[in-house]
Amino acid sequence: MKLCTIASGSSGNCIFVGSERTNLLVDAGISAKKIEYGLNRIDINPDTIQGILVTHEHSDHVSGLGIMARRYHIPIYATYETAMAFLGNKSLGDISDELINYVEADKPFIINDISIEPFSTSHDAANPVCYTMKMDNEKVGIATDLGKYDDYILSKLDDSDLLLIEANHDINMLMVGKYPYYLKQRILGDRGHLSNDSSAELISKLLKKKNQQIILAHLSKENNYEELAYETVLCELTRLGTLLSDFNLSVARRDVPSEMFTNKQISP
Repeated sequence: MKLCTIASGSSGNCIFVGSERTNLLVDAGISAKKIEYGLNRIDINPDTIQGILVTHEHSDHVSGLGIMARRYHIPIYATYETAMAFLGNKSLGDISDELINYVEADKPFIINDISIEPFSTSHDAANPVCYTMKMDNEKVGIATDLGKYDDYILSKLDDSDLLLIEANHDINMLMVGKYPYYLKQRILGDRGHLSNDSSAELISKLLKKKNQQIILAHLSKENNYEELAYETVLCELTRLGTLLSDFNLSVARRDVPSEMFTNKQISP
């Protein structure tokens, strides 16, 4: 399996995940033009996308959904509540009911050679989910927009070879920043976002395989930056006794496609 973040941050999110037979997007929260550009950068024809997996209805996850679905007739997968929420968003335009496929947390489904399992997350949206994807012995776990994590989240992400985890904000930057108090409380709350420190704690509980690939994602433009997220997570993992040789750590760019991560990079 392979993964590339086309965009990842508080201003827009779109992730490509694929195999030899299947090309998928997780969210479409940037313009269709930017999605097309990102896909072309990694030699993926937008015509070959076979599904868009939607995590939730916030604009930074669906703003390009309508155009992409209509232009390329791409099936959309989302929970019923999420679909009702984005279908009511007039800025997305009309989306045919024929393109909507309803999913439920903890009920896997298959697209070609990839088995996909939605799982519930704690976030201030209608009925948000994230996804794990499996093919043969490979597993990709994606978890952003997490207000908190618990044993349920750990069980879903367990045994992932490639793991994309939210590291949204630095707590100190958030607290001294310009955001109003209510927004700071929302971000810090159980239905908000994971901090760099919480991300490190979650990752430490999931590092089990040799050479796991970890990608920090969904960084806030105002309350985080790449070097800080990387160093905070790395230092915390080191403090907890994790050997640096046991994993590969990267940070997803907000508006620039990442390298293509594949199972070849994480094989012993």
